[in-house]
Amino acid sequence: MRMAKWSVLIWLVLALAGCATGGDKRNELEQRQYDYSAAIRWGNFEGAWAAVDPEYREQHPKTALEFERYGQIQVSAYTDLASEVSADKLHARREIQIGVINKHNMTERSIRYTEAWRFDPATKTWWVTSGLPDFWAGM
Repeated sequence: MRMAKWSVLIWLVLALAGCATGGDKRNELEQRQYDYSAAIRWGNFEGAWAAVDPEYREQHPKTALEFERYGQIQVSAYTDLASEVSADKLHARREIQIGVINKHNMTERSIRYTEAWRFDPATKTWWVTSGLPDFWAGM
């Protein structure tokens, strides 16, 4: 009887371990999107930049001055309006509405931003291919 209890306990532990490591691309995408949006919400734009596709970063490098410009704003809201994943599960899009406060004049406005994501099978990583939100578009 005691041996049966231990067998069941070991089986449960192994089953739970399998669940914890058996995540699919969608779960990885959701975690990556959460981390990216958290970085933006908390004003960590250098951290958010690290989630941007390396090819995009190489083609569109950011200067220290550009990163300083992000210090002029405060993100007050980051709302996921809609999201979709392609049938091949290698691309995703997410419509975002972001509340932005200008720290100099304390005015708030809202912008729409479309995040584009791609899965890189070589690195097993989801990357943002749309760059950081442009909080100054049309200004």
